[in-house]
Amino acid sequence: MRLLLVEDSARLAALLGEAVREAGWRLDAVGTLAEAEAAIAATDFDLILLDLGLPDGDGLDLLRAIRRAADATPVLILTARGTVEERIAGLDAGADDYLVKPFHHREFLARCRAMLRRSPMTLQPVLVAGRLAYDPATALLTAGEETIALPPRERALCEALMRDIGRLVPRRRLETTLSDYDSELTANALDLAVSRLRRRLEGIGSGVEIATVRGLGYLMRECASDGATEGPT
Repeated sequence: MRLLLVEDSARLAALLGEAVREAGWRLDAVGTLAEAEAAIAATDFDLILLDLGLPDGDGLDLLRAIRRAADATPVLILTARGTVEERIAGLDAGADDYLVKPFHHREFLARCRAMLRRSPMTLQPVLVAGRLAYDPATALLTAGEETIALPPRERALCEALMRDIGRLVPRRRLETTLSDYDSELTANALDLAVSRLRRRLEGIGSGVEIATVRGLGYLMRECASDGATEGPT
């Protein structure tokens, strides 16, 4: 799951970023309407977290523009504007939920989970490959009865490969998946993440392997019952 936070407070953005990443989701954070518009144009997000009082305008204007473009991405408003009239204005502008600052991070994460469950991406069935099962709504990866704890970057990689089980996933798409909006991966970061994920999956008897298609990308495929596989290595 990839979230966009539009928040001009660096301290709050850092706190929310830590909570979001610990929950297993990826977060891109911007501080202005202009940056938010650029991010939304470049990336498909599963949830937008929107402050209203921004340096270059009102977040409600961005929200209305999102809805005029027929963009149904869930939007959670995070703001200090707490009167009944202000909450009504936010919901009428197209917000799916409204949370007034200050708020408890556990309530914030619970509201995010509720909205992500309604996201088009999470309405899909749980992803299954070999003994692995991944639930996009909870970011929970299991192998049989065992829960698999992966760092955020490896979890995002595993999800991307599971979504295209048995098919080549180009390097560039994986690099985009693993990168943050405002930074690029180092030259070997993808290969390093793949190597680490391979070792973890082999160690738990996941029933899948990650094959390299040299110069093109990677694919995840199920292992044969005798452990043999065919095709790219």
